[in-house]
Amino acid sequence: MEISLYFDPVNTTDFTASENKKSLGNLIDIYTEADTFPSLEGVQLAIIGVTEDRGAVNNEGCSNGPDEIRQYLYRLFTGAWKCKIVDLGNIKNGHTVSDTYFALSSTMEELLRKEIVPIVIGGSQDLSYAMYKAYEAMAQIINITSIDNAFDLGEYEEAISAHSYLSKIILTRPNFLFNYANIGYQTYFVDQEAIGLMRKLFFDTVRLGLAQTALEEVEPLIRNADTVLFDISAVRMSDAPGNMNASPNGFYGEEVCQMARYAGFSDKLSSVGFFEVNPLCDRFGQTAHLVAQMIWYFIDGFAFRSNEFPAKDADGFFKYHVTVKEHEEPIVFFKSKRTDRWWMEINCKLNIREKYARHYIVPCSFADYQTACSDEVPDRFWQVFQKLM
Repeated sequence: MEISLYFDPVNTTDFTASENKKSLGNLIDIYTEADTFPSLEGVQLAIIGVTEDRGAVNNEGCSNGPDEIRQYLYRLFTGAWKCKIVDLGNIKNGHTVSDTYFALSSTMEELLRKEIVPIVIGGSQDLSYAMYKAYEAMAQIINITSIDNAFDLGEYEEAISAHSYLSKIILTRPNFLFNYANIGYQTYFVDQEAIGLMRKLFFDTVRLGLAQTALEEVEPLIRNADTVLFDISAVRMSDAPGNMNASPNGFYGEEVCQMARYAGFSDKLSSVGFFEVNPLCDRFGQTAHLVAQMIWYFIDGFAFRSNEFPAKDADGFFKYHVTVKEHEEPIVFFKSKRTDRWWMEINCKLNIREKYARHYIVPCSFADYQTACSDEVPDRFWQVFQKLM
C-alpha cells in the first residue's frame, strides 16, 4: 500500500529548529516539502499527525495540536537511543471524518504489519476508534489502556465523538477488544451506570486518587496494553491548560511522563496516541511542551525495551507457585531476573490458551504476589480469569 498518498508534508518553516545536531529535529527523518516521503526500511517508530477535530466535544481547535507539539518536540535533545524514527507528516483530512478514520487505520495497519510503532498525535480522541480499526483489520485481539478522566462511553444512539468512541468499539461485531483499562477517571465525571458496566465487562478502572497514591500499581495495566491512549484532559489544568475541557484536578505533568515511559518500555505495546491538545487555549505553549516531553519519555522507554516475556524466555524468570484456598490450582507467578517485573499465569483450557495466546499470562505487581501469599486471590487475577472461563 502506498501510504504516502494519505499525507501532507510537515511545514518546517512554522518551527524554530534547533541548530544543535543532537536535537530530535535533526535525528528524526521528517517528511517536508523539500524531501521525498521517508523510507520505512529499518524504521522502528513513526510519528503521525492527525489534524482532525470534527469529532471533538467542546474542544474545537485541537486539530492544530500536532504541529504545535512538534514545535517543542523537535527542540529536545535525544537520549542514548539507537532507534530509527520518522515523522510521516499530517494525514490529510477526508471529505468526511470517516474518511480520515480510514486513512489513519490503513496507515497504522501498514506500519503494524512492518512492526513499526505508530506515535499518533491528534486531534480529538475519537481517532482512537480508527486506531482500533487497524487491529481489527488484522484480526488481532487487543487490550486498550486509556489515561483519561472519564470512560468516553457516550449514549447508544450518539455518533462517534471524543466522548463516545469507546461504546462504538465495544459494540463492533466481530469484536477484537479483550480488555479495556482506564487510569485516572474522576467519579464526578462518570455516570454510576457506566462504572457498573465496566465491572460487568470485567474491565479495569483506577480512580485518579488511587492511581496517584501508588503509580507503580498501574504500570502492569500499561504493560498489558497493545495501545495506550493519552487524553490531555486527564492532566490538571495548572499543568495542561491547553484543553477546553481541562479540570482543576488531574495528574501532574511528571506523572503522565512516567506513564508514557512505562508505555514505551512495554514490549507488548505496538502503538500510542496523544490527543486533545488545543493551542487556542494553551498558555505559552505549556501543554504542547508537556506532550512533547511525554513523547520524549515514550521514546526513551522504547529505546531501552528488554524484550522479555515468560512464555518466550523461561530461563530469564524466577517461577513461583502459590497455593490459595479460594482457587483450586496454584497461581503461577513469574519474576524477571533482569527488570524485577512480575507476571502471573491464568490457568485455562488449551483451546482458550490458543485463542488468547497473548492474554493468559498477565502483567502484575509484587503487591499481587504478596496478596496471593496472604492466601487471597489478587483482583487482577480474577478480572482476567472471569473472561477466560
